[in-house]
Amino acid sequence: MFRGNHPTRIDEKGRLKVPAEFKRVLDEKYGQQFYITSFDGKVAHVYPFEEWERIEQKLAGLSTFNPTKKKFLDRTNYWGQQIEMDAQGRLLIPQLLRESAQIKGEVAVTGQLTYLVVRNLEQYRREIEEDKFTPEDEKTLDELGI
Repeated sequence: MFRGNHPTRIDEKGRLKVPAEFKRVLDEKYGQQFYITSFDGKVAHVYPFEEWERIEQKLAGLSTFNPTKKKFLDRTNYWGQQIEMDAQGRLLIPQLLRESAQIKGEVAVTGQLTYLVVRNLEQYRREIEEDKFTPEDEKTLDELGI
């Protein structure tokens, strides 16, 4: 499981040095292949390829004419690329996504249980401050038994 926020930097070539805390999980559970994509071009989702294949298997079971499936695939294919981690533990964030999401310099790398999210650190901080956790959010979590 991936959890927590481990800020790091994107180098001048667009490579993300995977934080050590996440690299340990990757080394223990997954290989060197990843699918890096986005749903909206604002953040990068870094899926170990094994986790991405689980999503693809579920999608394969849906009708070709399912409009949500098509919309999802259009977006994840537009932003996405299969990437291999290099020997130094770096992942190249696709250029199109890097530019759209302003992923450069200081970035937040957060765990989302089965995948990582990479985003502009300053934008992330602003979003957290602006989008307050509300009593309605607490109620929803309570209803889910969390």
